[in-house]
Amino acid sequence: MTSSGVSLGTVGAGTAAIDAAVPALVAEKFASRLFDQDPTLWGSAAESESAKRLSWVTLARSSRPLLGEVSALREKFAEAGLNRVVLCGMGGSSLAPEVICATAGVPLVVLDSSQPDMVRDALAEDLEHTVVVVSSKSGSTVETDSQRRAYEKAFEDAGIDPRERIVIVTDPGSPLDKSSREGGFTVVNADPNVGGRYSALTAFGLVPSGLAGADIEALLDEAESVTDLLAADDEANPGLRLGAVLGGTQPLRDKILLADAGTQIKGFGDWAEQLIAESTGKDGKGLLPVVVGDSEPDELAADENLVLLTAEDDERAPEGEAVSSVSGSLGAQMLLWEVATAVAGRLIGINPFDQPDVESAKSAARDLLDKGMDAGAAPAFTDGAVEVRAEGPDFLGDASTLDDALRALVDQLGPQGYLAVMAYLDRLRDASLADVRAPLERTLERPVTFGWGPRFLHSTGQYHKGGPAIGVYLQITTEAKEDLAVPGRDFTFGQFCAAQAGGDAAVLADHDRPVLRLHLREHDAGLAQVTSALEKLAGGDAR
Repeated sequence: MTSSGVSLGTVGAGTAAIDAAVPALVAEKFASRLFDQDPTLWGSAAESESAKRLSWVTLARSSRPLLGEVSALREKFAEAGLNRVVLCGMGGSSLAPEVICATAGVPLVVLDSSQPDMVRDALAEDLEHTVVVVSSKSGSTVETDSQRRAYEKAFEDAGIDPRERIVIVTDPGSPLDKSSREGGFTVVNADPNVGGRYSALTAFGLVPSGLAGADIEALLDEAESVTDLLAADDEANPGLRLGAVLGGTQPLRDKILLADAGTQIKGFGDWAEQLIAESTGKDGKGLLPVVVGDSEPDELAADENLVLLTAEDDERAPEGEAVSSVSGSLGAQMLLWEVATAVAGRLIGINPFDQPDVESAKSAARDLLDKGMDAGAAPAFTDGAVEVRAEGPDFLGDASTLDDALRALVDQLGPQGYLAVMAYLDRLRDASLADVRAPLERTLERPVTFGWGPRFLHSTGQYHKGGPAIGVYLQITTEAKEDLAVPGRDFTFGQFCAAQAGGDAAVLADHDRPVLRLHLREHDAGLAQVTSALEKLAGGDAR
């Protein structure tokens, strides 16, 4: 089905879901009520949260005043010779600008990590020509606050006034808003009635993207071109239809495989992953998005639902048991998928606007920082350069080698399960580790996700803890090549990153999820050892 700005095709289970769910959604006027910001659509328990989280439906029009503000800032920085833009942010406030700029072909450095080697590399590169955007709704996100502190010190040490180089994006009246204005920093306010993962078309998405050189006016135009279509109480509404495909299959195909089938949008799967996983993974329910790149599976399991992200001029019809295709311009698709996620939340029976288990992991990380890292689990054993720990249910048995431990973990996989690989490493220097995902998936014949810590904590991290208890979890951490102090704090980036990993594992264990923790005592040797073991596991001798 083709509509202005977006195209959606479905076959099999997706078509059946549309036929079953969409007429009722139209009858109750779900779409028009959504765009009227009706907070009652997800039940009484969700009403108080959704009442302050629905302004994203208006952003294609209400964000227009930002265009002139961002343009003036960009011109000011260009005149000063500042042409390198760094974004400090987490979750939706980093993933949206990342996909916007990658698709536009303009450079943007996204610093969404507390891993000290990665932070140091970002600080060291071309500081003389750097502008930093610090994005945080309240300023209380410790990762972003730590990055801001590090950049302020780096600028001061270089004899540069940080107030001339740092732009703050935050909610009006937030603690960060007040302190930044008092400190003389440039502040751009975002719409406070939009949650982070729905914030692509707010100042969080538009300010860093516009400063980097992306055409943010065109992005808003693309979203506006489908706004009325997505607000229509009509069975042809692509938002209702995609929402039914995601959340309305019977029985629910809750593993959503996102495949790049020639789309011109770069990294869209990563953005959609955090939108879907953090919105729906709670109350023991949810949808697990699995970004599979261009490695489409030959066959789908009974709980898998394949969505092909295609080029706008691709007119091929999807084929298969549960296959859909989606295409369209970036701005149009961002609004489409936000609507579809809200629809899917309604069909599944959850509140798509809260993230309770993201907060629990943050709290556990703070507890570890307060108590000291010795409070974490002790190694079960050491194999070469790798310390092996296990948390949650006792699954290691008599395992005494890395290979044994990996086998013991995947032996916990049930017929509906998935493996989550969670790497608290430098996602730029260690990028090749992600190549193990597809071979593992083929061998285990179950979905495998790969997330870089700590950024995945604001994405699939919510689903891991709040979704159904069917996952097994492989966490990889490392000793930094050189630690880095967080200015004005009594902890380092290395200690904080370790606390985030430890806190995440602790909350998973509290939810009775099996967690295998591999710590690289020496980065290079340990990474080579773990990579080799995972490749061996993917070679077919694991199960």
